[in-house]
Amino acid sequence: MTLIEYIVIAFYFGAIAFIFSYSLIQLDLLRLYKTHSRSKPDPLFSKEKPLVCIQLPIYNERYVVERLIDSCLKFNYPHDRLEIQILDDSTDDTTKIIEEKLSAIQSEISLVHVRRPDRTGYKAGALAYGMERTKADYIAIFDADFIPDPEFLNRTMCQFVDKRVGVVQTRWTHLNEDADWMTRIQAFGLNAHFTVEQMGRAEGNHFLNFNGTAGIWRKECIAQAGGWQHDTLTEDLDLSYRAQFKGWRIAYDEDIESPAELPITMGALKSQQFRWTKGAAQCSVKHLPNLIRSKNISLKSRIHAIFHLMNSFVFIAILMVSALSIPIMHIRSKYDNPILVDLLGTVFLSSLMILGVYYHTAYIKANPKGGLPTFLGTYLLFLSASMGMSFHNSRAVFEAYAGIDSAFVRTPKFNVQRTKQWISNEYISQIAMSEVLVEICLSLLFTAALIYGVFTAEYAFVFFHSLLAVGFGVLAFTAVAQNKALTSHHSTMKASAL
Repeated sequence: MTLIEYIVIAFYFGAIAFIFSYSLIQLDLLRLYKTHSRSKPDPLFSKEKPLVCIQLPIYNERYVVERLIDSCLKFNYPHDRLEIQILDDSTDDTTKIIEEKLSAIQSEISLVHVRRPDRTGYKAGALAYGMERTKADYIAIFDADFIPDPEFLNRTMCQFVDKRVGVVQTRWTHLNEDADWMTRIQAFGLNAHFTVEQMGRAEGNHFLNFNGTAGIWRKECIAQAGGWQHDTLTEDLDLSYRAQFKGWRIAYDEDIESPAELPITMGALKSQQFRWTKGAAQCSVKHLPNLIRSKNISLKSRIHAIFHLMNSFVFIAILMVSALSIPIMHIRSKYDNPILVDLLGTVFLSSLMILGVYYHTAYIKANPKGGLPTFLGTYLLFLSASMGMSFHNSRAVFEAYAGIDSAFVRTPKFNVQRTKQWISNEYISQIAMSEVLVEICLSLLFTAALIYGVFTAEYAFVFFHSLLAVGFGVLAFTAVAQNKALTSHHSTMKASAL
């Protein structure tokens, strides 16, 4: 073999090794999930309820802010022990909607409309600003698209009987899971995170994370961990690790459901994925050195935490395997099926099978009557779309590692209970065609590789290239279709205004 061929195989091996290692970590979390105890803590604060502050970070949420306020007014908790902070950074008519809503409310609950001089720190800055202005010892946080359960506080506060618990995170559920294929695969992936992964980490006493919303913090924990910081796009993951480094625990309750909306446009989905992926990579840069050097954390927990912080690197690994699969296919043909290449292919396929078992457990939890054929179809679509997202998310990871800053871009909310139409949402913008063109080219490339494999009897990569061709193609087609619909809608609106 030539030097270049050895280099190609080496990078191919490294990427597959990372994916396989990641799948083994998920398998261990599945083992922990299967064995976890479901005992509940004794009720706490049965006589005297502590003061709780509900923080609602808001930025241009005209479609959902009233629904959010209404749901928070339904908390089954002493109203004189409850404060609701509406942390409003809006620049549109959301502020007026909030003011009119509050003026019409008659409640014993303290409702505070908080406006900052500027948006320094985005969401993290708003949360910190609000924390300085409350006397409550416990702070619950809900994003604008959530509809918290009236019993949320009574069911989470009992977790604080353990003085080491700094935050309680609850399980997200989905108001619009069945809207279309995008929401179905989002729910498919999130359900695995909020069942197997989070519960497995909690059972193994490994590091886990507050998910930014639908959780409640002990104020003392936030302060001891250094407060909300805005040097990453995922302030929730950042604070979670700083709190756990200080010895605080994160309690996770799988049985408490917190319903919310899933993004229903490709632009909204991609902006959310970019923020989550880049933020996680930024947190890995920030916390991996301390994690690796720490002597107070067990080796197993450190390994789990390393893969937790580096989970966004999976997209780079997928992109590498995808790009290198074409020269690897040539090497395999040139040297008459070298055993190393075939072995790596087997390892990669094993990774997908392990992850299949992992996701199937979460799927059955969410869909007890779901059949195997439906699961397999959803899993393959999820894999394909995730592979298609690898270029977009890899760019986010590279920006994080390069130290390139970017603004906190909120995910547009729709109020799916009011209308299923997204086209009239004024917060929606078109996706940049430059990235769509790259995805189209990648779809065509892997389609050509697929056809080549079939006609030359190189079947080893046919399945993989099929997933890639469909994944990049579906993402690009959906983006083009939604861009076209937006353009048509805007033209119609302009014409009607004349």
